[in-house]
This record gives sequence, C-alpha cells and structure tokens, in this order.
Amino acid sequence: MQGQDGERDRHGARNGGDASAGRPAEVPVGTAAGSPDRAPAGTSAEAPATTPAGVPAGTPAEAPDPEPRRGRPRSAAAERAILDAVIALLEAGEPLAGLSIERIARTAGVGKATIYRRWSDKEELFVDVVRDMEPDDPPVSGTEGLADLRVMLESLRTRGLAQRSSALLHNIFAQMKSHPKLWDEYHGTVIAPRRLALLEAVRRAVAAGELRDDLDVELIDDLFVGPMLVRTVHRPDAPLPDDLADRIITALLQGLAPAARV
Repeated sequence: MQGQDGERDRHGARNGGDASAGRPAEVPVGTAAGSPDRAPAGTSAEAPATTPAGVPAGTPAEAPDPEPRRGRPRSAAAERAILDAVIALLEAGEPLAGLSIERIARTAGVGKATIYRRWSDKEELFVDVVRDMEPDDPPVSGTEGLADLRVMLESLRTRGLAQRSSALLHNIFAQMKSHPKLWDEYHGTVIAPRRLALLEAVRRAVAAGELRDDLDVELIDDLFVGPMLVRTVHRPDAPLPDDLADRIITALLQGLAPAARV
C-alpha cells in the first residue's frame, strides 16, 4: 500500500531499532571486535587449530543456531510498544493525520523498519490500534445459526458500550470517518468480515429451519443487525441493556403483528 515514509531511519540505532543503518556489524564468534582479520592481542600470529566455529581447539563449542539470524526477532514486545506509542500520542492530543511513522517509532523506541515489517503503512497500523482498543471479537461455533447470531449481536452491543465509555475511541472513530483511505481500510479488514460472519450465521439458521427460507438472507441479516446498529451508532443516548440481543431476536421471531384475538 502507498504512504510509506521513504526517509532513511536516522533514529534506529539510537532508539534500539533494528534498522541496519548505524548498527555495528555482527562479529563472528572467536574474532576480536573491530579486528576481523587479525588474531586477538597476546596470541600468536599463526592461529592454533580451531573448531568449525573458529574457537581454539580444546574450547567447548557453543551449539550453532538452527538458522542464520537476520536482524532482531519480531517480538510481541515491540508490537505492544508500537501500539502503545500511537495510543499515547493520540491521548496527548495528536490528530491521526499528524502522526508520522518516524514520530511513532521514536516514541516507541524502535526503528521505522520495525514498524514497516509489520504494517505497510499508517492506515494498517491505525486499524490495528483501533482493534486493540475495542473488545475482542468473540469466538463462535461456526456451525450454529441463531446461537452464533446472538453472540455476534452481543459483540456489537459491547463495542457500542466501549465507544461510549472511551472518549479517545469515540474521537478516533470520528477522525477515521474524515479520512477515506483509513476508513476504507477499517471497513475492508474489520467491518466487512464481521458482516460476512453474521450473514453466514443467518444462512445456517435458515438451513437448520430456525428462520424462514422464503426471504432474502441479506434482508433477514439487516433486520437483526439494524436495531443494534441504530442504538450503538445513531442513537448514542439510547440504552444498551444486557438483554438487548435477546430482545431483538425474540421480537423478530415472534413478529410485530398483534396476536390474533380469539
């Protein structure tokens, strides 16, 4: 994706980053630092017999690495530091549009290369920041119909509560909607997969005989999801009670027409 900062990473070595610029070359085992072609001081110019690793004979050799190391490991700690750095900058009042990869890297104490190995641009990174702040998507069986649908409707409700209780998360969403590229990234990687999962649950419910099979499944999906979205997104003052998902499902299954009078 476009938007990568092409500037060379001047901060990688100073801040513990893993960019190659400014970092001393690795010294082979058994070689004096800074003198790769000379024997260490105090030894004969003719090196004694050595092991394959270059260690003098009689010295216990360390077990070789299973494969050559190329840079630092992509640790979970580095990812956590990067996500936390973005959140800290946003909490300090920095707008999304004003954040640069260089600024984020400096705040996180990593090199820009560390960020670009995980995210191709700021949009991908910001989407993961939002997902990190939101409640996790709940696991579903993938085989049930209405049961899985209920779990995902409840997840919509809890995310709505999270936005209401977090001024920062609410502000981020407001900014995202004014940046088409960022919103498209969030929609494509987060919203669209969630909607597809809901639609598949509706199809399973229809196949299991839990819902009518003479209606368009997308219409059925909209009928279930619509009330929850209205309350969580369009009516921020509307109540979100614990049993809201069950009430929506029950109302739709029973229908809205009054009971026939006997």
